[in-house]
Amino acid sequence: MLCKVCDRQTHEFAKAEILHQYVIQYYRCSDCGFIQTEEPYWLEEAYSDAIISTDIGLVRRNMKIAKRAQAVINAFFHGQASYLDYGGGYGLFVRMMRDLGYDFYRFDPYCENLFAKGLDAGPDAGSSYELVTAFEVFEHLAEPREGLKKISRFSRNILFSTELVPAHAPKPGTWWYYALEGGQHVSLHTMRSLQILASRLGLNYVSNGRSLHLITEMKLPKHIFRLAMKQPVAGVLNRIYRRKSLLGSDYQRLTGHAI
Repeated sequence: MLCKVCDRQTHEFAKAEILHQYVIQYYRCSDCGFIQTEEPYWLEEAYSDAIISTDIGLVRRNMKIAKRAQAVINAFFHGQASYLDYGGGYGLFVRMMRDLGYDFYRFDPYCENLFAKGLDAGPDAGSSYELVTAFEVFEHLAEPREGLKKISRFSRNILFSTELVPAHAPKPGTWWYYALEGGQHVSLHTMRSLQILASRLGLNYVSNGRSLHLITEMKLPKHIFRLAMKQPVAGVLNRIYRRKSLLGSDYQRLTGHAI
């Protein structure tokens, strides 16, 4: 197979059992290090539940990411702008960000919206958002380049999370992020593969070097982004730029009554 990021030759990297029944092949790019599965014929079955039952860290992860996203907005973007969470799942992150005072909306055609009713954006919403967040999305994109293009139609600033392949390139079964029991993680990235994806759209890429990344129109020094991601700095930014919650206005919009 050719690499779905850079079109270079891949090599057979490993085999593993997913969904407790299918033995599939993983390929690794010789140039950018991107790891991809064989063509994922099992995805319809894998997404019979949009969020797998073993994802017990979902709430904790949203709490942690909300603080980081708040810090990124406070440091680099306009707090009064509109934002979109792509692949927003149950809408928990959108609800949390609106409670913090940020005008967030949700896009996810595959998962029921439980917590952000009335805040869904349509696929034709256009590039009217200051920033798109896409947490735990990139590893699900069977076609990474096309997937990123779809996200960038909402905004050319994209804050996202995905775990980077460690330098020693662990095999399935030795690294938890393959998520073999769910079968949904079909694209595993390196910093180089993400840099290539960004450059193909004429955008810049910065990262905290682990799991949080920003593809953006801006030219940000890497150390500035990493500094904003550090917990003490993020805490200071979020205290300085504290905003009024949108909970009351959202309740009034839904019910016609003030809290």
